[in-house]
Amino acid sequence: MHAYRSHTCAALTAANVGETVRLSGWVHRVRDHGGVLFIDLRDHFGVTQVLCDGDSAAFAELEKVRSEWCIRIDGTVKARDPELVNPKLPTGEIEVYVRELEVLGAADELPLMVFGDQEYPEETRLRYRYLDLRREAMQQNMTLRSDVVASMRKRMWDQGFREYQTPIITASSPEGARDFLVPSRLHPGKFYALPQAPQQFKQLIMVSGFDKYFQIAPCFRDEDPRADRSPTDFYQLDLEMSFVEQQDVFDTIQPVLTGVFEEFGGGRKVDQEWPQISYKDAALWYGTDKPDLRNPIKMQVVSEHFRGSGFAIFAKLLEQEGTEIRAIPAPTGGSRKFCDRMNAFAQKEGLPGMGYIFWRDQGEGMEAAGPLAKNIGPERTEAIRQQLGLGVGDAAFFLGGKPKAFEKVAGKARDVIGEELNLTEKDRFAFAWIVDFPIYEQDAETGAIDFEHNPFSMPQGGMEALQGNPLDVRGYQYDLACNGYELVSGAIRNHKPEIMLKAFELAGYGEEEVKSRFGALFNAFHYGAPPHGGCAAGIDRIVMLLADEANIREVMMFPMNQRAEDLMMDAPSDPTSDQLMELGLRIIPQD
Repeated sequence: MHAYRSHTCAALTAANVGETVRLSGWVHRVRDHGGVLFIDLRDHFGVTQVLCDGDSAAFAELEKVRSEWCIRIDGTVKARDPELVNPKLPTGEIEVYVRELEVLGAADELPLMVFGDQEYPEETRLRYRYLDLRREAMQQNMTLRSDVVASMRKRMWDQGFREYQTPIITASSPEGARDFLVPSRLHPGKFYALPQAPQQFKQLIMVSGFDKYFQIAPCFRDEDPRADRSPTDFYQLDLEMSFVEQQDVFDTIQPVLTGVFEEFGGGRKVDQEWPQISYKDAALWYGTDKPDLRNPIKMQVVSEHFRGSGFAIFAKLLEQEGTEIRAIPAPTGGSRKFCDRMNAFAQKEGLPGMGYIFWRDQGEGMEAAGPLAKNIGPERTEAIRQQLGLGVGDAAFFLGGKPKAFEKVAGKARDVIGEELNLTEKDRFAFAWIVDFPIYEQDAETGAIDFEHNPFSMPQGGMEALQGNPLDVRGYQYDLACNGYELVSGAIRNHKPEIMLKAFELAGYGEEEVKSRFGALFNAFHYGAPPHGGCAAGIDRIVMLLADEANIREVMMFPMNQRAEDLMMDAPSDPTSDQLMELGLRIIPQD
């Protein structure tokens, strides 16, 4: 017999009754029934109930074991009495009578229990992550993650892609976040960087003549933490293709992600039609470039109904250039109580409040109610209702000003309204491509032009587009949103050196700076660069959605905490004096 097990703790069934078996695992739960000990023995695969009484030579030793001891038992498989069968377990028809026991690893008093659903502080869970990972939900999440990655790999190979690895130690390259720098021992005073993404390398792979590339790529960014983002490192499905247009990239990644979500989505609906929404329309309709389309609410501009109206706040606001009034329809939200709750929400978000109108039946027909309705009169109120397609029992909320100042709050309000009124479908994955991103933005105070989005995207219209107003330039850049999260980001790349120079020139970067910062790409584009494009899909975020988790740390094996600290490994840590001397570094204390 094998030294540790003949079967896993999920393998035994009624067909094994009478056999002598060996199992190894962790003591999940101990139950003492007065001279008879029952133990749920757990391994990665499942749970088997084992029992022992005073007739067994192992009884005295088994009495000593406690939760999370790692043990090996030898015993005989017995059938459970029919009334004691547990249909929830694959091994629920049997139990194993223990005849011999070996303690493989005793456990001290536990800082957190593996059995049960008790909640523990995140600090405790991360400090003792190896115990936290033994819990059933975490085992399932990590297994899911592994299976998702395997499925992605297979689907990419099936589409003719090959996986190539790019360097982990490289040069600093701005990707929109801070680099993690690595000091060089051989070149004192100089630093490598951990890659924020394989962006430049995968483009160089295309220049090298490889037609299709993908990689399950680790990426490193020194970012402020959020629930849906790691503050240090993450993984993405990274891909690039030559001789493609934007739609080709969409047609490549859609079946991969559709297949993954259908395979691991637990039966939830997966949208087959992925609309393409311009960045401008996404901001207008949803207040965000990562909309949750499970929520049917679309915001609309209603400025004309308030221009010159009796509601002085909005009327005067509209006299200023660049301002507008937007409405958030709220079907079934037509009660003063709900409207007051939403007004309180706006105040918590730092706004004075949120105007509203709701429509009710007074017995003699429909009536518009609320402060706004009284101020603008029935004619304007009716025009708003008709534009928004609302009726009795519905409401609308209004925000005004310069769109960039209130869009974020409007988007949050839309989400809250959808949740509170049960308009948002829960068992659905709703995807949308966000396209036509602006490449440039203007600083409101200085008037300076800089990049708003990816500087390596090909401008729509090429060189000709760069001759006009930079703020009108749109890039062949795209994101994929799903249920309010950005899952994919990508672009058709700017592969022409003269267009690259002009694009950076508009943002205030001279030719020498471009050559200095992006020399490898710039030089490579002088040697027959093919048109190419691609994207990257965030694996951690995808698994988070599939696992129905709200925090990305629930689907990462060993994550950092919100302060970018590894409590288990005590990182970051102080370097030794010898290490600093070898690297030629000195730490200057911070006041």
